[in-house]
Amino acid sequence: MVAMETITISKTEYETLKKKAELDEGLLIKLVRGLEDIKEGRIKPWKSKFTN
Repeated sequence: MVAMETITISKTEYETLKKKAELDEGLLIKLVRGLEDIKEGRIKPWKSKFTN
């Protein structure tokens, strides 16, 4: 069994880290869904906004 260690951080730092973790999880979910859509062929061609 691994012993737990405790650290002390400010509430501001804690809130910042918490928001970043939530954002990372949200992006990961979107990425997985996008890859599943590609795998299942549920993608539409898109038009480039830029022209040469």
